Amino acid sequence: MSVVVVTGANSGIGRAVAIHFAGLGHTVYGTVRHVDKAAKMKAMAADAGVEINVVELDVADDESVRTGFATVLEQTGGVVDVLVNNAGVGGNAVAEECPTSLYLDVMNVNLCGAVRCLQQVLPGMRERRAGTIVNITSVTGRIAALAQSPYVTSKWAFEGLSEGLAQELAPFGIRVVIVEPGVTKSAIFAKNIDAPNQTGAYDAAYRRMFQFYAAGIPAATDPVEVAKVIEQAITADEPKLRYAVSWGGPELVEGRARMSDEEWVALGNHEHDSDYYDDFEHRFKLSLRPS
Repeated sequence: MSVVVVTGANSGIGRAVAIHFAGLGHTVYGTVRHVDKAAKMKAMAADAGVEINVVELDVADDESVRTGFATVLEQTGGVVDVLVNNAGVGGNAVAEECPTSLYLDVMNVNLCGAVRCLQQVLPGMRERRAGTIVNITSVTGRIAALAQSPYVTSKWAFEGLSEGLAQELAPFGIRVVIVEPGVTKSAIFAKNIDAPNQTGAYDAAYRRMFQFYAAGIPAATDPVEVAKVIEQAITADEPKLRYAVSWGGPELVEGRARMSDEEWVALGNHEHDSDYYDDFEHRFKLSLRPS
């Protein structure tokens, strides 16, 4: 059995992954920003008959990451077999209206947070010539979702980091897995409701973005399905680098791959929502039209 560290384990995908891997018999450490707010996660783990070792760790802070992983490594004899970089935040805005401070804040969590964590475990993995880094990016790391510029930018950066990391670590026998969820049941959506729209010029972009989630959330995939994909990726004899999962994930990735760049730009040029929804469904086989 392996030692598995899951960041952002207090809710959504992270919590599901931590509980799932503990149920498989692995020793699981779940990181949370505040231990005193982890009661629900602990209760769900108890209901599942598993134990998760809870570690207080804020991926946005250098010292917090060093301290948290020092605790983990002390308890495991310096061994972490699997790191699941899951912790993340959303961020809605079009580029014209997004302060650079928001880009930096989102990037600090979604990109730099993962870098901080992997830097703590890679020396040991290299020494043992074994280990797996699982980076949970997003389907928005493959397709530039409307009116979520800081979030999209951070996830594209995380994809680039991950693709390069896979080559960097291949000589050491360390596996890198990129998991790209679409809409998955998670508390992040309830928190991600900002729509700056300061100029009023981008009404359509914000409206269509929220309609995407209005269509997707009722059909959102259980995060346990993401956990099962991660299990498959870790254990596969011939793993893939990327796994698109959850509602809209494969459809968006495959649909964008079929489109030319000119067709992609034209999708944003529809004046009427009904035309946009028709074109979107044609391209991605997903219906966004309000019922």
